[in-house]
Amino acid sequence: MNSVPKGERKHISIFGKTNTGKSSLINFLTNQDLSIVSDKEGTTTDPVYKNIEIIGLGACTLIDTAGFNDTTDLSDQRMKKTENALLKTDLAILVFSDDDFYIEKKWVEKFKSLEIPFICVLNKIDLIKEYDILSTKIYNDFGINPILISCKEKIGFDDLIYAIKSNFDNEQDIEITGELVKENDVVLLVMPQDKQAPKGRLILPQVQVLRELLDKKCTVISTSLKDISNALNSLAKAPDVIITDSQIFKEVYEQKPDSSKMTSFSVLFAGYKGDIGYYLESVKVLENLKKDANIIIAEACTHNAIDGDIGREKIPNLLRKKFGNNINITVVTGDNLPEDLENYDLIIQCGACMFNRKYVLNRINMARNKSIPVTNYGIIIAYLNGILDKINI
Repeated sequence: MNSVPKGERKHISIFGKTNTGKSSLINFLTNQDLSIVSDKEGTTTDPVYKNIEIIGLGACTLIDTAGFNDTTDLSDQRMKKTENALLKTDLAILVFSDDDFYIEKKWVEKFKSLEIPFICVLNKIDLIKEYDILSTKIYNDFGINPILISCKEKIGFDDLIYAIKSNFDNEQDIEITGELVKENDVVLLVMPQDKQAPKGRLILPQVQVLRELLDKKCTVISTSLKDISNALNSLAKAPDVIITDSQIFKEVYEQKPDSSKMTSFSVLFAGYKGDIGYYLESVKVLENLKKDANIIIAEACTHNAIDGDIGREKIPNLLRKKFGNNINITVVTGDNLPEDLENYDLIIQCGACMFNRKYVLNRINMARNKSIPVTNYGIIIAYLNGILDKINI
């Protein structure tokens, strides 16, 4: 269960006022004492993330958030963390325990603005004398029958699990390789194992693409850049598709057979995780980019930079070669997008294999709402190498 990458998990976040029993609900769902439970306001500070396997749904991450009405000294910082958790949320669980819905209504508007489905839960029914009346009021105000639970008395578990699973019933699975690769295709993977590659392992996008190709019953050949000619010569016919690392796009393109389609892991993840249409539209900003433009390079993961790092060296070097040394480049990692996005001319997002799709799309929409273009590592490298129109998107 814990080996499933966090970017591939469904993120289910629990929201509500302080002392509605959000942390008790996390413990209830996992059958473990993971979150601290207390009557003291503000017990939950930063969001608590817990991996869980829900039978029939798969690997999920539960997120316990700080109470909406936290009035402690750190309440503003806690709400920022809760807002960030909201951006990652595939399904929200809104917990009630009283009949004052003023704050809940504001958060439901947030859910709707981000197109996040939500479940209403009425907790502590063992303590609420007329919970049926409160349940009716929730339905009248939000149009959803709340799930009635008591974490203390272990009531309502099956109903809540059913409601969670039902919200994902119509969700369509998205393939990484999409229609580019068909069943029984011969696919050549060109995977440089340079200093950035983890010792003894492949990087996550390579692993995920390889697994999907095997599921599609493809014949997969893996090679490095220096051995690509040997790999091609060993085949009776040209591979149907070549998938490579974006940073060697140009070198691989120069050796590829005319009949072979070609793309990169990063370009595939542009469609799998993000909005490839907006990425392609945004890269056009380079046609008229200011010589002193401000650019963000956004990496999903945090790692120690080494010589040849794609985000800190290779892409910046390509940009400076084309636009000069007055380009201002800011590298951010993890969740740390600047709040003043309007001061930037372009965001370049990595493949985002460590983020779930909902979070990437919300980051894109945040930028789009401020008219800030966003593109992707693979897209911009192909553009800067003059082969964007020659690869398969």
